[in-house]
Amino acid sequence: MRTSVAAVAALALGLGLTACGSGTDSGKGGGKDDTLVVGATAVPAGEVLTYIKDHLAAKAGLKLEIKEFTDYVLPNTALQEGELDANLYQNQPFLDDFNESKGTDLVPVVKPYLPPMGVYSHRVKDITGLADGATVAVPNDITNEGRALKLLAAGGVIKLKAGAGADASPRDVTDNPRHLRFRELEAAQLPRSLDDVDAAVVNNNYAQDAGLSPAEDAILLESAEDNPYANLLAVKRGHEDDPRVKKLAGLLVSPEVRAFIKDKYHGSVLPATGG
Repeated sequence: MRTSVAAVAALALGLGLTACGSGTDSGKGGGKDDTLVVGATAVPAGEVLTYIKDHLAAKAGLKLEIKEFTDYVLPNTALQEGELDANLYQNQPFLDDFNESKGTDLVPVVKPYLPPMGVYSHRVKDITGLADGATVAVPNDITNEGRALKLLAAGGVIKLKAGAGADASPRDVTDNPRHLRFRELEAAQLPRSLDDVDAAVVNNNYAQDAGLSPAEDAILLESAEDNPYANLLAVKRGHEDDPRVKKLAGLLVSPEVRAFIKDKYHGSVLPATGG
């Protein structure tokens, strides 16, 4: 069944998290040594933050601790509860839905890069190769499912009703000439589903975690043009002017980080065009 962000919270709690970075965890964001504690998924956010920590933070006078999460719910609940000072992993539509459904008060600071969502398959080499009645796995949270359906529509395999927004669902499909069947799965499970379905629409971080290259392996990939899904640095409302947050925000859109993203990901992650 298609679920909202609120409904997957219980499942997410079972996924757990891993922590990395220097220093010990004080249990609260912004420890005694004034370290900025930032939550992130491993790829690309964790890698981008690690590059900043290792190469840029000291010169900027920033102490940075990175905590890596394996799901899309805990980084926001930890931020709301003060266990983090900021997080980096989500896009604006996801954040808006999370705030509305969970009653959180989180706001964006800067949007440094776009991790394009892609369609992957072990059975076909092109999106047009999907057979009649093919099964396509999609994320089961509201905003990522809508994003996945919009990508399929952009690829010409389905059509969505006029005005279908970020919360589009299979019910909004108005034309499905291949009679595709949609299997709704938790986002982290999608790469593992590729042996069981004809194709899967996978978020960038989970694709790269599974060893897939969005630029090379996706049979359909999002365009960066007019794309609302750039990942953002988020904080709890009222913390936007924290000097540590401002330092990190500046580093995230610096020429050095843009060059790192281009050199490391070769088009699988794209520097955002705006702040």
